Amino acid sequence: MRTTLIFIIAGLMNFTFGFTQHYKTDELAKEQISKLKSFTGNWEGSGWKMEPDGSRYDFTQTEKISFKLDSTSLLIQGKGLRKEEVIHNAMAVVTYNSTTGDYDFHSFLQNGRKGEFPARLINNKFYWYPDQQTRYIIEINEEGHWFEVGEFRQNDEWKQFFEMTLQKK
Repeated sequence: MRTTLIFIIAGLMNFTFGFTQHYKTDELAKEQISKLKSFTGNWEGSGWKMEPDGSRYDFTQTEKISFKLDSTSLLIQGKGLRKEEVIHNAMAVVTYNSTTGDYDFHSFLQNGRKGEFPARLINNKFYWYPDQQTRYIIEINEEGHWFEVGEFRQNDEWKQFFEMTLQKK
């Protein structure tokens, strides 16, 4: 009976300690996410998007970007309006992927769609790829504005369907 009790206690301790949270910050993730510091802040501006039928519409946009979890992740909250109608309401969490050496872009939309997409920082431009035929490129331009384009690949050529320019508030 005593031996059985010792095994039960040891098993419970192993189970408990196996699932306890390691409290130290991942310094590599923090270093890599810090490279996105220029994107943090509150942004406002406008842009345009082209529909598949070729029609184009304008919109206004806000983005709120902040570091989270001891600066090992980046939280992005975006909201777009076309006239008074919400046409874009999304949240994303960017984390560093130590396996690939790039970033993961975890996206959540108001309509329930979500996904994890690859992302890269290339020459101070942040690229993320919702699929193999689509990419978004975000940079802070010479004027200090958030400048973003969306492109799709057609016959090995990238064609723009989206553009947005935001000012930091």
